[in-house]
This record gives sequence, structure tokens and C-alpha cells, in this order.
Amino acid sequence: MSATTATFTPVAFSNNNNPYNPIWRKVPNSLPNPIWTTSTTTNCKLSNSSFISRATSSSSSPETENEKKNKKKKKKVVIENEELKQEPEPEPEQEQQQELQSSSVSVIKRLDDVNPVGLGRRSRQMFDEVWRKFSGLGQISRTIRSDDESTLLIREGGPMCEFAIPGAQNTTVLVVGATSRVGRIVVRKLMLRGYTVKALVRKADPDVVDMLPRSVELVTGDVGDPSSLKDAVQGCSKIIYCATARSSITGDLIRVDHQGVYNLTKALQDYNNKLAQQRAGKSSKSKLLIAKFKSEDSLNGWEVRQGTYFQDVVASKYDGGMDATFEFTESGETIFSGYVFTRGGYVELSRKLSLPLGYTLDRYEGLVFSVGGNGRSYVVILEAGPSADTTQSKLYFARISTKAGFCRVRVPFSSFRPVSPDDPPLDPFLVHTLTIRFEPRRQRPIDGPSGVNQDLRSFQLIMEYIKALPTGQETDFVLVSCTGSGIEPTRREQVLRAKRAGEDSLRRSGLGYTIIRPGPLMEEPGGQRALIFDQGNRISQGISCADVADICVKALHDSTARNKSFDVCYEYVAEPGKELYELVAHLPDKANNYLTPALSVLEKNT
Repeated sequence: MSATTATFTPVAFSNNNNPYNPIWRKVPNSLPNPIWTTSTTTNCKLSNSSFISRATSSSSSPETENEKKNKKKKKKVVIENEELKQEPEPEPEQEQQQELQSSSVSVIKRLDDVNPVGLGRRSRQMFDEVWRKFSGLGQISRTIRSDDESTLLIREGGPMCEFAIPGAQNTTVLVVGATSRVGRIVVRKLMLRGYTVKALVRKADPDVVDMLPRSVELVTGDVGDPSSLKDAVQGCSKIIYCATARSSITGDLIRVDHQGVYNLTKALQDYNNKLAQQRAGKSSKSKLLIAKFKSEDSLNGWEVRQGTYFQDVVASKYDGGMDATFEFTESGETIFSGYVFTRGGYVELSRKLSLPLGYTLDRYEGLVFSVGGNGRSYVVILEAGPSADTTQSKLYFARISTKAGFCRVRVPFSSFRPVSPDDPPLDPFLVHTLTIRFEPRRQRPIDGPSGVNQDLRSFQLIMEYIKALPTGQETDFVLVSCTGSGIEPTRREQVLRAKRAGEDSLRRSGLGYTIIRPGPLMEEPGGQRALIFDQGNRISQGISCADVADICVKALHDSTARNKSFDVCYEYVAEPGKELYELVAHLPDKANNYLTPALSVLEKNT
């Protein structure tokens, strides 16, 4: 065979008995290169040496050794080419994943080099700088883009950040003691949440003005002067009282911690009766008036009665008896007075209630008495049951205390207890009779000049009105008091006496209240440690001013905080056997309301 001999290609026939034994056929010289075609009818693996091809010629001849070697080389080249063709190219997604992995590794390396303490300090500095810039601007209203000269509305009269509270823009809060350690933080927290803030200060000095944001309305007044508080409460629906006496002088303690609270509660109630209208609902515009003693006609329907708890025949021969009167004096006062010298005796004033058509006491949360006198304690008795059959009525009682002079006493329906332990709890819907009873037992001497003889068996009760308090959902008055821990032992008793007197005046006012008794105040950032909420004056740890301020703001719209007094401090581990609380510590967080679960298990009307 010459050098110009034709090339050969292996071809397999489908009807051949041995498909793996190729038959060689001659290919014309007109083809410059041998053509290798792979059959599509049969799957072949390139790793095997068997190939299935289609015939390109009908002639064949024997092969030489050189031709066999050339064919083997060509086979190898074709196999390598086919393998390269079938190797998948890398997908774009895999490349992106590899890039992300490499970038995440570099980010982790950079984060390892960051000092968290320095980062937190730097973020705090940036926040303080931004706050200083915006504190003088108040609330952002508009901004103008200079590129296209179009106005971009950011917020109309809204808060400056995402801490907005529904209804805050329509709520005006009066902060008393706005320059105190807690008050300054309270003011800023209220502004950030969109409230309208008024600050009561004694003097509008430049130093005081610089301590507060410019958008805060400053009102000059003194909590010890009731006449100066009328302008302060104008337009306000809520009060946060952070003021405290700056000295341990008894006069200052009484003026600020006791009389100041009383004056503000009275001023807020006298302001147009606005809060009562919001709480009363559509069917009633204010508190429900049960009795008002302004004339002789107001005495109609009231009955004075006498009685004894037990009969002592021997003692009755020697006692001085008992007597009581209910009259309208020439000075325009309605007075219930008398004495009880009989052992086990009592006198009482009773009336069958006559409510307006469509009104029932189940819409209300309690009673409020505006009374005066010589500071005796009384028992208020409610008779509840079917009005048509009084034999099935049940009796419920609650004890109240008055003070020398006029005061308002609030008596929630939840504080009434059945006379018979087997009777069900009080249902205000069934109340039909109200009774005020005086009995000599359990009477305590009132504070007064030493050496003055007080006969605890006589009494005088000057009555102004009796009203039913409409049910409310929110707190009207937040009072920041103290637990007594951290105060010098020499002045602790004086401070606590004034603080407790202020708390009592707030409870009796009829306003929805929240009394916060924090531990020793600390100057440190808030929201860093868990808090413990307790009742019973048993805590001893401190708390930051920022956390106390946050509790004050959250209590304004939290229904679980209404009519509750509680102590709060940082979480701590008590000694074995001396655990002071059963509550789970709650970590302050702007993203959730930790106050609701913390206060929901505490007792109301405390």
C-alpha cells in the first residue's frame, strides 16, 4: 500500500451479530481529514475503547502497523477533545458564593479587631452630638431639596424618630421638677415620642432655660401655691411629678412632697373636668353625682340610726349612751356629728340610692367622698341585692380615714369586702343603699399639738359631695416617690413621712395614678440591666435615672399601671431563704413594653 492510500474508519452495523467487532471500510482521498461521528442511538462511555460510528465508505482493506499507530493517536486526541467539551463550565452563582465567602471572612477578621467598648462610646458621642443639634429645633416640619427645588415633606407636627406613640401628638404632659435628675430625662423622652411638654419651674433663669430643650413650654409656678398652678395645668391631660424637697426641713418636705401633690391633683381635677369627660364614655359627661350637700333639701332621704354589735346589760347601766345629728348649719355646711359612749355601739347615716334613669354603678370603678372634720375613721357599707326583695341583700364594707380639715377620699369598689365570708364579691350593678357608720373602736389620735386631749368617742363629719368615679383605662398622674434606701438615717423618717402623705393624697384624689418608688438613683445609661418590680418596700438596690424616666413615660398609656404603687430596682441575687420577689426580671427594651407583664401581677389600689 502506497503513501497515498485511503484512510479507514471503523463502522458498526445495527444488525451485526457482534457490534463490538468493528468492520473497517475505505474512505476516499477527497476527504482531507478523517471524520469521527458518534452514533446518537446508543449511549457510549468515553472511558471504554468501544466506539459506534456510521459508515462512510463501502470498501475495506487490511491495515498496516503505521496506520494502526496513527489511528490510536487520533483516538486519544478525539477522546480528550470530547472530555473537554463535556466538562461543565463554572456557573455564575458558584462564583458569587465564593466571592461572598471570601468577603465574609475578611469582614469577620475586621470585626475581631473592633473594640466594643470604644464602639459604644463612639455611638453615644454621635447620638449626643445629634441631640444637641436637634434639641433647639423641636419637631421637624419640612425640608427643601435644592437640586430640583421641590419640597419634601418629612413629618407634619410629628415626633423626631421612630419612638412615636399613638395619640401622643394630642396629649400634653406637665412635668413637675423638670430640672431634676429624673425630670430632665423624662422631658427628652416625651419629646422624642411626640408629646407636647410643659415644664413647671420656680424661676425661669437662664441656667434653667439652658437645661431644657427650647421647644418645651416653661411655666413659672410653685407647687406650694395653688393659685400659681391654674395656668400650669391649662391644656394638660397628664402630669409626671418628679419634684422633691431640696432640704430636710420639715416645712420644705411638707410643701413639696405632700402639699404640692395635693395642690396639683386638685388643680387638674378643677380644670374643666376634662379628664372625667374622656373616661366617662358617651352616656355620661362627668362623674356620677350621688349626693351634693348644698342646701337643706339635700338632707331629704338620709336617715340617722343607732345600734350595737352586742348587748352588755351591766355596762349599759354605767355608759353615757350615744347620739348623732345630721343638719344643715347657718354657715352653709352639712354636718354629721355625735358621740358613742356605749360599749360596742355605733351610729350611722344611711340612704337608699336613687340614680338617674339608665345609670348603674357597674360602669364606675368606685366612690369619692369630699369631706372634712376632726380626722376620724368611718366604715362605708354598701347593700347590694334585688331592690324588690331586700331580704336577699348582702352587706359589703370598706374602711376610710379622713384628716383634720377637708380632703377627698377615694374608695374603689374592689376594696369592699362581704360582711359574711360566704357571700360572693360585690356586684356594683346591684347596689341600692349607702351607709356611713362611726364606731369608737379602731380610732387613732390625729397629729396635732402635744398635750391636747382628744376624745376618740366623738366625731364630726362635714360632707360636701359623694360621686361615682367613671372607669378609666390610663394613668392621669405619675408620682416618683422613694423607698427610703439611700437616704441618711437622720432624715429618713422625715422624708418618708412627707412622701407617704403625698402618696395618700394622690390615692384619695380620684385620679388614675401610678406611684413609682425607685431605689437609690444612679447616674448611668438605662436599659443595660434587668429590673425587679415589687410591692412591700423590701428592695435595697439602686436603679439608673434613665430607667426610672422610661417607666414614667411608659406608664402614661399602660392600663396595667393605673392605680398601682410599686418599688423598682436593678435585679440582684438574694441570700438563700431571703428571696424578696417572685417576679421574673424584665429587661428594658425600646422594642417591647416590658412594663405590662411586670405590673400585670401586682395588686391594684395600693
